[in-house]
Amino acid sequence: MTIVNSNVASQIVKQEQSEAGTLHFFNHIAVVEFNEGIHADLQSGRKMINDLIQYFGNVKPFGLVANRVNSYSIALLETTEVRSIFPNLVAYGIVSHNHAGRMNAEIESQYCASQNISFDNLYEGLDAVYKRVVTKMGASIS
Repeated sequence: MTIVNSNVASQIVKQEQSEAGTLHFFNHIAVVEFNEGIHADLQSGRKMINDLIQYFGNVKPFGLVANRVNSYSIALLETTEVRSIFPNLVAYGIVSHNHAGRMNAEIESQYCASQNISFDNLYEGLDAVYKRVVTKMGASIS
């Protein structure tokens, strides 16, 4: 299920399109839905990176949910560089809608600093990532 077809679609604050896919912004979370067949890397994702920085800055903690509604590949070797671009990315989740997506999420999790990033349900993924962001925000305030 795409985020615009979900029960939380009315809470989307902003949307940005690029050749790589669509970013849907909420207050503390962004949901990315990459286009079918895209190879997500620093080059193809440059606009998305800039959109995330423009929206969240580099201080405000935020979470990112990859809603795998399409099949695509990711440049896993660029993960460390992506993490350095987003020092305020405190939570990450991958929502998979089929077996292949779950297998890819398991592989991606090996390159992530976060644990338990794979979800079978969009609402579970959003809830878990949101709770992690709120926890980090509380820890940074005190």
